[in-house]
Amino acid sequence: MARGINKVILVGNLGDDPETKYTQGGMAVTSIRLATTSVRKDREGQTQERTEWHRVKFFGKLAEIAGEYLRKGSQVYVEGSIRYDEFQGQDGQKRYYTDIVVDEMQMLGGKGEGGGGGSRADRGGDRPQRSAPPQRQESAPRRDAPAPASRDFGDDFADDDIPF
Repeated sequence: MARGINKVILVGNLGDDPETKYTQGGMAVTSIRLATTSVRKDREGQTQERTEWHRVKFFGKLAEIAGEYLRKGSQVYVEGSIRYDEFQGQDGQKRYYTDIVVDEMQMLGGKGEGGGGGSRADRGGDRPQRSAPPQRQESAPRRDAPAPASRDFGDDFADDDIPF
């Protein structure tokens, strides 16, 4: 029997600065509020905007990076999964929460746009642009991997022209 898929991709802006806390074991947990806005036209041709707010959680090294580099207004791309939680409040009522637990994050926007992006040269190479959990491996071909034998690119094609 096949497993299910629980995958979320969001691109939005932070509503507040990130909040980073640490577990008793020392693992970082960063929470953000992420706004995504969709635009559509109604029957009368008027533009209608709808903003959704998402509770987003980062764990471990990714949480440390998010806490350090993201700020209110930053634009960010996140990939993760939906997690539904419930707990009983002090008033005895059950509370339900939907969180996005992030596996991968990409900071977007340039300097001065609140995005924390920009090129590595602009940042001096000290700020990571993309982070993934250590157990996840990239599927992009390695630069040192030999090219498939079935492809003939001609004599004027060099390996240095490959962008990866």
